[in-house]
Amino acid sequence: MALKATIFKADLQVSDMDRNYFHEHALTIARHPSENDERMMVRVLAFALYAHEALAFGKGLSADDEPDLWRKDLTGAIDLWIDVGLLDEKRIRKACGRAAQVVIVSYGGRGAELWWAQAGPQLERFRNLTVLNLPQAASQALSALVKLSQRNMELHCLIQEEHVWLTCGEERVEVVPARLKIAVTK
Repeated sequence: MALKATIFKADLQVSDMDRNYFHEHALTIARHPSENDERMMVRVLAFALYAHEALAFGKGLSADDEPDLWRKDLTGAIDLWIDVGLLDEKRIRKACGRAAQVVIVSYGGRGAELWWAQAGPQLERFRNLTVLNLPQAASQALSALVKLSQRNMELHCLIQEEHVWLTCGEERVEVVPARLKIAVTK
C-alpha cells in the first residue's frame, strides 16, 4: 500500500514591497511522503517570492513533467516554472524549453554550493533561468515553523529590498536568497 501525501493548510499573507504586491493566499500543500519539512517550507517561501493569483503548486516529487510551482496563462502556456532543490541539467533544460521563465531555488548548504560549482557553467546558456540559493541556517529555521503550527499555519511574509521575513506566531525567520544566476529579460 502506497503512502499518501500529508495535507497542510496555510494562510499566507504576502507584502512584497519590491513588486508592490499585497495579497492573502489560502494554500493547500500536499507534502509527499519522501519530502521533509525543510523542503516543503522552501516551496512555501518560493510561492511567497513569486506570489501571484495564478501561481499554483504542481505535483512536484510525484511527477517528472511538472514543477513544484507554476503559473500558466489563459491559453495554458507556462509563464513561470519553479523547482526546489538540486536538479540535474536535463530537467532544467526541459523546463527552460517549456516555460517563459524558470526559477530554481536551491538549498542545502555545502551540497548546494557543490551543485552550483558543477552545474553553473552548463546553465549559463539558459537566458530564461534564474537560480536562487538559500542559506542553510535559514532553510532549516523555516522547517521549525512547521513544528510550531502543526498542519495549519498562519504565515506573514514581508519582502523588501530582496530580504524576506517569514513570520508564524511569535517566530520570525529572515532569509536573504543569494542570486546565483538572473534571467535575461527581453
